[in-house]
Amino acid sequence: MDTKVKMDLKDILSTDKIHYNLSVPQLVEASVNRGEAILTDKGALSAETGKYTGRSPKDKFIVNEPSVQGKIAWGPVNQPMDISKFDKLYEDVLAYLEQKELYVFDGFAGAATEYRLPIRIINEYAWHNLFVRQLFVRPNTNELENLQPEFTVITVPGFEAKPEVHGTNSETFIIVSFERKVVLIGGTKYAGEMKKSIFSVMNYILPESGVLSMHCSANVGEKGDVALFFGLSGTGKTTLSTDPNRGLIGDDEHGWSEEGVFNIEGGCYAKCINLSEEKEPQIWNAIRFGSVLENVVIDDSRKADYDSAELTENTRVAYPVDFIPGAVIPGVAGHPKVIVFLTADAFGVLPPISKLTKEQAMYHFLSGYTSKLAGTERGVTEPEATFSTCFGSPFLPLNPSVYAEMLGEKITDHQAKVYLVNTGWSGGVYGVGKRMNLSYTRAMVTAAINGALDEVDYTTDSIFGLQIPKEVPGVPSEVLTPRNTWNDKEEYDRTAIDLASRFQRNFSKFSGVAKEIAQAGPVVK
Repeated sequence: MDTKVKMDLKDILSTDKIHYNLSVPQLVEASVNRGEAILTDKGALSAETGKYTGRSPKDKFIVNEPSVQGKIAWGPVNQPMDISKFDKLYEDVLAYLEQKELYVFDGFAGAATEYRLPIRIINEYAWHNLFVRQLFVRPNTNELENLQPEFTVITVPGFEAKPEVHGTNSETFIIVSFERKVVLIGGTKYAGEMKKSIFSVMNYILPESGVLSMHCSANVGEKGDVALFFGLSGTGKTTLSTDPNRGLIGDDEHGWSEEGVFNIEGGCYAKCINLSEEKEPQIWNAIRFGSVLENVVIDDSRKADYDSAELTENTRVAYPVDFIPGAVIPGVAGHPKVIVFLTADAFGVLPPISKLTKEQAMYHFLSGYTSKLAGTERGVTEPEATFSTCFGSPFLPLNPSVYAEMLGEKITDHQAKVYLVNTGWSGGVYGVGKRMNLSYTRAMVTAAINGALDEVDYTTDSIFGLQIPKEVPGVPSEVLTPRNTWNDKEEYDRTAIDLASRFQRNFSKFSGVAKEIAQAGPVVK
């Protein structure tokens, strides 16, 4: 069976309908000529993804093969798929591809040469191929000539699975086979599935090499001071790490090795909803020829309307990291000195910034609290309170303790300072309060990184136990303590206790956690 499948794929890829490693202009031209996308007034390629405008987590599977048994944290996130069902789907996908015109990208996941994974991505759509070309690490001419892919991603948006035949939950599927070293994606045009599937693969591979894989962005200052920004989609990783005064290492996925941190990707995937040149000039200016807009409303004059959520709240743009001035190429730097946990608190009760002890850092890393924002997943239409372990549980094949223990060791070894930053709501819950002022958040993050918060006094939150600075340069002191921003103080207390109770209920699912970590969370009297 294995020989037949590999031979069939090789045969398919040897026809004259296969386009290998086309240039950006060639892919843009193909996308437009095939009616897949249009060009905007800024030269960016713009495509729509139909009914799937976000990830489809309930349609993700890992093939239950002998080599992964005992390693995968099986459950709702990592659903097992029977080998025979995968084989049937694989054969049917290859049959579907047999007469198709295809686009192939060969490159790497991982900017550090000693840890990078050679990948091949086979696309039914030309615009998908441009997307992955811009998102992953692009090889130079010599590297391309000698590149031997170790993992292959096959995307077939036009192929719909049959659950009764293929063992899927719907027509959509995102399936990883670690033994075959293949990812199958079908029934969805959403390009983010390709990006996140490779991240899931790296989250399985890197820890085996002693490297912590992280769902975070990273930047570095002139003195080599590295900062990490953990957080789920929409919490501000891309926005806050894209700082004109610091070099961007990467905006979403990184590894932390014995040598330092490195970008897993070669591009950025930024949210566009309410994007403005004034607030986010670097991202704004990165949207030009070679970038790919996803589900952004384009008017008749080909101008983008970033304020429109007509198609989805989850509007996106993909572009190479070197579209950001001063980006670090290759995306490799030293060990972080500051770690920021980002949360978009829809309850509006967490402080806009607070300092964490190591034990609190471990508690909040395991908790991974935020609010899922509209559009990032199917069915999410307004912010929902959620706990995503390690700020990235949808992409973690291994037990969360693997990643948490590695982070704890690195915080200790490199004496990193950890802060919790709320980019969510202030002055009330979602719908009542307002989203945290971005300029204030930037000022708070800057103060954390440059050491200004080392010089101020702190007060302790009575419920969450967090250390809240009494002052931050450039930020009104009254916004630093969330209770002060609410008109109804009693309602704040009730809401804070409610959220604290949610933390406690969520954390109760963890077993074997050190007592000092388990006790570092909020206290409900």
